[in-house]
Amino acid sequence: MKSSAALAVKDAPGIKKRRQFLKRWNAPVAGYLFISPWLLGFLGLTAYPLILSLYYSFTDYTLLEPINWVGTKNYELIFTADSKFVTSVKVTFLYVLASVPLKLIAALLVAIVLNRAVRGIGLYRTAIYFPSLIGGSIAVSLLWRNIFGVDGIFNKIIGAFGLEGKGWITSPDTALSTLVLLTVWQFGSSMVIFLAGLKQIPGDLYEASAVDGAGKVRQFFNITLPMLSPVLYFNLVMGVINAFQMFTSAFVITNGGPMNSTYVYALYLYERAFSRYQLGYSSALAWIMLIMIVVATLIIAGTSKYWVFYETEPEGRKAK
Repeated sequence: MKSSAALAVKDAPGIKKRRQFLKRWNAPVAGYLFISPWLLGFLGLTAYPLILSLYYSFTDYTLLEPINWVGTKNYELIFTADSKFVTSVKVTFLYVLASVPLKLIAALLVAIVLNRAVRGIGLYRTAIYFPSLIGGSIAVSLLWRNIFGVDGIFNKIIGAFGLEGKGWITSPDTALSTLVLLTVWQFGSSMVIFLAGLKQIPGDLYEASAVDGAGKVRQFFNITLPMLSPVLYFNLVMGVINAFQMFTSAFVITNGGPMNSTYVYALYLYERAFSRYQLGYSSALAWIMLIMIVVATLIIAGTSKYWVFYETEPEGRKAK
């Protein structure tokens, strides 16, 4: 009897640990129930289509014929015999390199201007943010096409100053610039994030630097930019991701023209999928786009250690 009792006492810690382990796994059940609507939506609307598109990228799926496995043939054709792929990549990179920095600069400058305790400032912020809510719509794209058309209001305005207008969206030299300008005009979301970051910068830093004789320009580069660098990093990553996927304005305003000057990657993918019904080929294009976005994001993340400053970083980490 003593030996069995002693054994039971000896096993008690092990039983307690097992119960704690099981309790640890039973505890999140309620949490999983709460997130189940999102989880089901993610699995059904994101994960499943993602895996299915990867499978289709290795087939000749066309909606009209049986699916046949072709291996890497789609990818080989894209990189070796598809001239439009090269054109769309070039146009997309030009668009990203032009639109993202200009949008960030505009958003930051306007955020600095609106970061003041002025009467009615909330109304100004709302008015400036509003275009970003409707900027990606088809209606705004149609309006933009009319503004920069031959008989558009932009030509009438510059004509009042004696300048000769032209069809800005029908010229290969300026068509992409009009799309970039439309993107820059939609800086409201980035502006709001910058404004929130500016609110977190301690005013003591500016007061101390002013006592030391630092002017507004020096304060901007030595205080504002370093303190805003995490926010800038976030806006840069999100801006690059969104720019790579630009479609609506190019489709509605120019439809890839003139002379393929606005033939962005997403427009080419759409054409392959829904005009030629080459869903296997377009799935391969989509995965290439995903890889390009991931690579661009990793490059930004890799360089961030040289220009992104966090207050919680140990002293001397940047130097290393």
